[in-house]
Amino acid sequence: MRAVATVTAQATRPRVPVNRPNVVAIGTIIWLASELMFFSALFAMYFTLRSVNPEVWADQTQLLNVPFAAFNTTILVLSSVTCQLGVFAAERGDRAKLRMWFIITFLMGAFFVSGQVKEYTELLMEGFTISSSPYGSVFYLTTGFHALHVTGGLVAFLFVLSRTYVTKRFTHEQATTAIVVSYYWHFVDVVWIALFAIIYILK
Repeated sequence: MRAVATVTAQATRPRVPVNRPNVVAIGTIIWLASELMFFSALFAMYFTLRSVNPEVWADQTQLLNVPFAAFNTTILVLSSVTCQLGVFAAERGDRAKLRMWFIITFLMGAFFVSGQVKEYTELLMEGFTISSSPYGSVFYLTTGFHALHVTGGLVAFLFVLSRTYVTKRFTHEQATTAIVVSYYWHFVDVVWIALFAIIYILK
């Protein structure tokens, strides 16, 4: 009887914690923390160069198209909203709505990157290059690395969307992937808000 009771107790005992943290989500958060350190170093470089070259900053910030950058920033910020709506759909298991919101987010992100390319083209035509001055170097490095991160996010959206079309059933794993991608997207949005404030607003 004791052996039977032991087996019964083991069978009824939960094998895993009910509310254990998702390993993928935790890993993503840790990775984003390292990315935050990377961008913090870029911010530090920006302020260091600015402190020793104030006259260059005062002169060359006049070349920036602030209204266009503000519009581009608004598009990116709104893409965080559509991304989160896609996450809510994923949590409900609504594959169609997830696709819709993530496609909209992808298009908005692509528009933002296109806007960056347009701005770079106009600045290059003005003779403002990465080697023209310390300000040019730090401007292209900070905004360029951010644009690369946004492009990486666009690739991640394509990955999530492709899986929803390839598989017949929407799984918990796919929902988790969508949530993790949203963490990354919100991160690059927040970083850009800081970059926009420092580069375009703080003269």
